[in-house]
Amino acid sequence: MRIGGLQPFSLIDYPGSVSATIFTVGCTFRCPYCHNPELVLETPDKIISEDEIFSFLKKRAGALPALTITGGEPTVQNDLPEFMRRVKALGYKIKLDSNGTNPSMLKDILAEKLADFVAMDIKAPLSAYARTVGAAVNEADIAKSVAMLLSGEIPYEFRTTVVRSQLSPEDFLQIGKEIAGAKRYVLQQFNPAKTLHPSFRKKLSYSTEELEAIATTMHPYVEHCEIRA
Repeated sequence: MRIGGLQPFSLIDYPGSVSATIFTVGCTFRCPYCHNPELVLETPDKIISEDEIFSFLKKRAGALPALTITGGEPTVQNDLPEFMRRVKALGYKIKLDSNGTNPSMLKDILAEKLADFVAMDIKAPLSAYARTVGAAVNEADIAKSVAMLLSGEIPYEFRTTVVRSQLSPEDFLQIGKEIAGAKRYVLQQFNPAKTLHPSFRKKLSYSTEELEAIATTMHPYVEHCEIRA
């Protein structure tokens, strides 16, 4: 595993639980608004060894309940499932953040119950994915990952980072149709403080009032829709 960061303690990454968070290097997308450009461009300040991560986890076992694995995109790491097995063996719950581009690996992770919670980014309606993520994308793979989470038993959330110039209110109606039946959908306010593309540091999210209106339109499609700063 190529790991570019470790946050020893977080109150916000794992819903309902404190966790440590690791950040994997590399991604299949080039979202211009991404707030972890050093991971996407594979230029982190340093690579943290698995030995260092597991030394930390062993010391905190029993006191720290969970680990969040985010990126970048964790499923570009071929040894992710084995890494998760080792974490589970220490007694940790695991939350996996993913963009859904590797449904084959996600299927194996879900089947083996290596993840206790999955957060999947929904970047846009399927028809607008390539334009939004700045890279070629197999929309069928995204749809497969969505379907697996919808039909599975593992808790999950779908989430969208909301950049006004990227997504219209009508786009969210289409997203709602494509994740219809979802238990949880999160609208994440875009923060322009740090972005992959410099021009996006001048872009805006919707206002809280506008996001609340968008959340209301999602109610026919999802059980719970919330706004996250």
